[in-house]
Amino acid sequence: MPAPEAPRDDARPATAEPTAAARAEALRDWAASGAMALTGSTDGPPTAAPGRAASFVRESLGRVAELAESRSGGRPTLPDVRLLGERAAIAGFTRNAPWSCGGAFRTMRTTDGWLGLSLARTDDLSLVPALVEGDVAGDPWLALTAWASLLPTEQAADRAQLLGLATASSLPGPTREPVLVTEGGSRRKPSDRPRILDLTSLWAGPLCAHLLAAGGAEMVKVESTRRPEGARRGPPRFFDLLHAGHRMVALDFGDPADVARLRELVRSADLVVEASRPRALRQLGIDAAEVVADGTSWLSITAHGRHAELIGFGDDVAVGAGLAVRVDDAVVPCGDALADPLAGVAAAVAAEEALASPTARLVDVSMHHVAASVADGEPAPHVVRREGAMWWVDCDAGSFPVAEPVARVSVDAAGVLGADNVEVLR
Repeated sequence: MPAPEAPRDDARPATAEPTAAARAEALRDWAASGAMALTGSTDGPPTAAPGRAASFVRESLGRVAELAESRSGGRPTLPDVRLLGERAAIAGFTRNAPWSCGGAFRTMRTTDGWLGLSLARTDDLSLVPALVEGDVAGDPWLALTAWASLLPTEQAADRAQLLGLATASSLPGPTREPVLVTEGGSRRKPSDRPRILDLTSLWAGPLCAHLLAAGGAEMVKVESTRRPEGARRGPPRFFDLLHAGHRMVALDFGDPADVARLRELVRSADLVVEASRPRALRQLGIDAAEVVADGTSWLSITAHGRHAELIGFGDDVAVGAGLAVRVDDAVVPCGDALADPLAGVAAAVAAEEALASPTARLVDVSMHHVAASVADGEPAPHVVRREGAMWWVDCDAGSFPVAEPVARVSVDAAGVLGADNVEVLR
């Protein structure tokens, strides 16, 4: 049986064929980002990605800086394309085909294509017996691989999604724009230091918040006392990098008094950034459309759009959108959880544009569609070679090194859970 094809996605908008110079620039940016060093197998060479993911990050960061300077009068110091490798650098990840860098995602053959699964949460592992309809002893991936090999892709994906698992597959997805904007009511007087409420977690949303705070915004992060931000359980250095300098508020969403405090924080904000399904916040009496009608902008970052029921994480979303390569007999993700930082920088641009608008905006950022929008096009013709301890890329535009992942070091530590409750809620 031939190796499975890397994904193709109907969600990608039609674009003009990139020039040779643009393809070479995309390859150079990819090599410089640290993400190329994370793509491929441990004992093989780094691999070029399709499309222009790293170039999109570079351009988006430039746009964020321009908008922030226009708003505040000072140009912020922002990271560069190397932010794509920061999580892996801190966690010690490397390229890891056929698995993702972090080891939670891989693809498996089906009878007519392939299916990818993320087992990123503890509860995901407990669902494997229900998914394969049998007892699982030993490595769950062996059971999953055997199960998937007997089913068509659509049937396997439907069953996994019914159980609430994050999937990627060779099936095409629906078409939409990466960022949808709906205008709302008139905003309050614009501020050069707007207050932003961050209700997000993990990487995409916190990266957006980090970039906005670097541009001078006042960032208030709200967490649940019962279920704090999941990234707090990860490497502290990564959490500090994205959250240092942000005000930390913790509320009990089961306490009516704290829910009232959350609603007041929403009313006082210039922008709310969140990553939940709409019904989750409606259960707390918070409706995004009503908030926007009252003059506060609202930005949602979700795997497939605000009204999609599917969940997703950075690797499965990226692979489903086409940011994947074939390594030996497997379809593997490009970079580390690539859809997360792509969505994060796209959201930061949309957020800065919302802060510059005279009317409030409801902004819907789809991780999948952001990733799909930058996934088209083969990389420029090139050769990857090793010279001593380093990998190099040779192409018509010249030779350049493949950078290893690196991470900035935060000067300050992020606040502990609820550190600023008294100051912010008074």
